[in-house]
Amino acid sequence: MPVISVVIPVFNREKMLERAVTSVLRQSLHDFECIVVDDCSDGEYGRLSCLDDPRVRYIRLPDHGGVARARNQGVGRATTPWIAFLDSDDEWLPKKLQRQMEWTAGHPSYLILQSREEWIRNGVRVSPPRTHEKCAGNLFYASLERCMVTPSSVMIRKELFDWFGGFNEAMPACEDYDLWLRITAHFPVGLVDEVLLRRYGGHGDQLSATVPILDRFRIRSLLGLIEGGELSADQAVLAKRQLCKKAAICANGYKKRGNNDLGKRYEAIVEAYRQYDSPS
Repeated sequence: MPVISVVIPVFNREKMLERAVTSVLRQSLHDFECIVVDDCSDGEYGRLSCLDDPRVRYIRLPDHGGVARARNQGVGRATTPWIAFLDSDDEWLPKKLQRQMEWTAGHPSYLILQSREEWIRNGVRVSPPRTHEKCAGNLFYASLERCMVTPSSVMIRKELFDWFGGFNEAMPACEDYDLWLRITAHFPVGLVDEVLLRRYGGHGDQLSATVPILDRFRIRSLLGLIEGGELSADQAVLAKRQLCKKAAICANGYKKRGNNDLGKRYEAIVEAYRQYDSPS
């Protein structure tokens, strides 16, 4: 019986999907199942020979619901204690699963871990900014500013994923920021200090290119986290400070675009948390 379920959500990315699935099938560790969740793409992927492998399960959803729901549907069908995610536009290096499973054997208290990664933008390898450098341990404070955990590099215990309710399906973007914040408020994140993931960017269908003002979704996540009342006093202060900062950016952004009503809505959030606007 496999020990890892690999979940790959996909929407209208046939060529990229083939690369992603192939990188899973070429793993040096063979003890996995691969669940491809088609989020009701315009066409089906029956021509892809990689989907004929007995370790691959192809699931087509009846309607398009977004990446959060697609990932959750994949996890819901998983039969293993560990879950690994891979976005359809990324690929793993051959020892990704093996090295992470070896790491967990030596660090049994960790329920979530990731690896280092390399970035390819428009076909050219680029260095990730230092602000995105992967690290281990308590990532909550760093994760308030930006998403510090890459879904395609994550391996997580299914019980931990289920405990936190998975990805928020009401969020069309920044669903990863939201889940990792909820988790890192309580659990440390491990790191395999090797490049095991190749991330591709620069294509036009990425959420960062198609969804404007992403901080509005991060603000929604922060409000839910704060109002949930599960943060420590120090965590709550830092979350409110970050909320105030992001709301101010959104307010200015909407006003520049001529949407004063939304600008005022975010200004109201800034005003409500004004006391946290800067360190005391």
